[in-house]
Amino acid sequence: MSYIQRTRASREDYGEIWAYIALRDSAAADRLLKSLDETLRVIASNPQMGRKVEELAKNLRSFPFGNYLLFFRPIDDGIQLIRVLHGARDINPKYFEAQ
Repeated sequence: MSYIQRTRASREDYGEIWAYIALRDSAAADRLLKSLDETLRVIASNPQMGRKVEELAKNLRSFPFGNYLLFFRPIDDGIQLIRVLHGARDINPKYFEAQ
């Protein structure tokens, strides 16, 4: 089984996403994060999926998930999830400086 290592920033992103959606529908927020976890398991099994985005950070890849972009790095036994960001944001290297 492939491993998903989560950064503190990615865990915070999860919490913010859930809280925002849960304001209107907590069950929908739960379903979204469950689906996100399922997608991450697929990516962890195939860590070269997605697009290279080295203009944002070294060895970084992205994969679209609904309105969000999943940012990760391949590691030996899976992926390191760096961030989960809404695609409407002006995503720049500052989002990845401490990662």
